[in-house]
Amino acid sequence: MQMLSNIGRRVIAGVAITVSSALALSACSATPTGTGSVASKAATATSLASFGTMAELEAAAKAEGALNVIALPRDWANYGEILDLFAKTYPEIKISEQSPDSSSAEEIQAAKTNAGLDTAPDVFDLGLAVTRQNTSMFAPYKVAKWDEIPANLKDETGLYTGDYGGYMSVGYDSAKYPAPASLDDLLGAKYKGAVALNGDPTQAGAAFAAVGLATVQSGGTLDDFTPGIDFFAKMKSAGNLLKVDVTTATVASGETPVVFDWDYLNAAHVKDKASWKVTILPGAGYAAYYNQAINASAPHPAAARLWQEFLYSDQAQNLWLKGGARPVRMEAMTKAGTIDAALAAKLPTAPATSVVPTAAQSDAAGKLLGEKWAAAIQ
Repeated sequence: MQMLSNIGRRVIAGVAITVSSALALSACSATPTGTGSVASKAATATSLASFGTMAELEAAAKAEGALNVIALPRDWANYGEILDLFAKTYPEIKISEQSPDSSSAEEIQAAKTNAGLDTAPDVFDLGLAVTRQNTSMFAPYKVAKWDEIPANLKDETGLYTGDYGGYMSVGYDSAKYPAPASLDDLLGAKYKGAVALNGDPTQAGAAFAAVGLATVQSGGTLDDFTPGIDFFAKMKSAGNLLKVDVTTATVASGETPVVFDWDYLNAAHVKDKASWKVTILPGAGYAAYYNQAINASAPHPAAARLWQEFLYSDQAQNLWLKGGARPVRMEAMTKAGTIDAALAAKLPTAPATSVVPTAAQSDAAGKLLGEKWAAAIQ
């Protein structure tokens, strides 16, 4: 996290998404829905204050009657409970949960494919690399709690805002594999054909972060991900790297018994596999946040902005915490006494030191991975 981007499934480079074309075939052309002047006002609102009151925003979103979200698995950081609470709070707004297992890049591709249609995503939840590559597609918007979000976790103009984060970790089936005490342990024979990434690091944030972790734990810095790429090349040569994308099903079945992933996602597998354990490797930790953004061409611009206000409320931030993630307003909420202290106490101990990629480092790493990753692990 920028502490202080299953991007398990969230991508860093453009990838075609088959569901997008299917959506486009059945979709209707659309301009922002709702009363004309109100919809237009919502589409250009850069903050709640610039639109009006919360009650007015709620009324406009209810008039639209719909919200399109994409790439939000229900078992990802407790998104299921968050979606259900929004639906309960605003029953007049029908949520379309599109392509929950898509990557960040596929979110962007879906928006491009469905541009101008009522099926286009209204909002995005993206890793930093994909976010940085696609700011031209976002509508600037600063939520009411903007001042409580650390400056390094948001674009100063409101194009994107950090939402929740965690630390890169290793999950493993303790019934079959020992706990790795170091990164290099995973190169050993005990982990033959067992280690998986949550996606492709040229496309997915969690996998991207795994290479970042390997970089700093191999003596490198976030200015150059080459040591991390070299580490996974060694893992491939040792026969330990699995080319299987991680899902709840692959963990439950044992197909991916050792997994690099965010701590909150790895922890979620315990309910499906009792022997599953999670460790944050000793040494420098790697942290990152995902980011919220509004589609500049959102078919439901008021609902998109209401969703953002909802996500940054105390209630929704605590629901991310319930899912094992660290909400972006955690420090401010702790000071205000609105954080769920019992849930906060359950979070795994953070590394003594951790690194967070800057926007420039993320951009450079994404470019390097695009050039070097495939050849290194083929």
